Amino acid sequence: MNKPSILILCTGNSCRSHMAEGILRAAAGDIIEVHSAGSNPAGYVHPQAIATMAEIGIDISAHTSKHMNDFLERKINTVITVCGKADQACPMFPGQVHRYHWGFDDPAHATGTEEEIRNTFRRVRDEIQLVFNAYAAGLRQVRH
Repeated sequence: MNKPSILILCTGNSCRSHMAEGILRAAAGDIIEVHSAGSNPAGYVHPQAIATMAEIGIDISAHTSKHMNDFLERKINTVITVCGKADQACPMFPGQVHRYHWGFDDPAHATGTEEEIRNTFRRVRDEIQLVFNAYAAGLRQVRH
């Protein structure tokens, strides 16, 4: 049986979408396929996102920044956008069955000391984890 496919979209595909992808894959990767992409990909995964995820035992170091157009030929059941600011251009993805928008601050724009920046990444990661673990629990509930 093919697993439903979920695409998590953001503008840069360097932080939030990768953290959400890693968390959702860890929580429900046995019942869904999870991908992430961006409308204007940064071309890298932010090192602090990788480090922050490693703190909770999720390895996203092999993730790559991808453009949403890479997924146009794939069957995507659900698109979730995670852009936090209203002025960011979060794209519509054609043909999906479900669409959700859960906005989170972009930790890539955090300023301050190294520790303050790290804490911003942790806060956003924890917010993403709360929302996506609840979403995964809901997916499991529907399946049973």
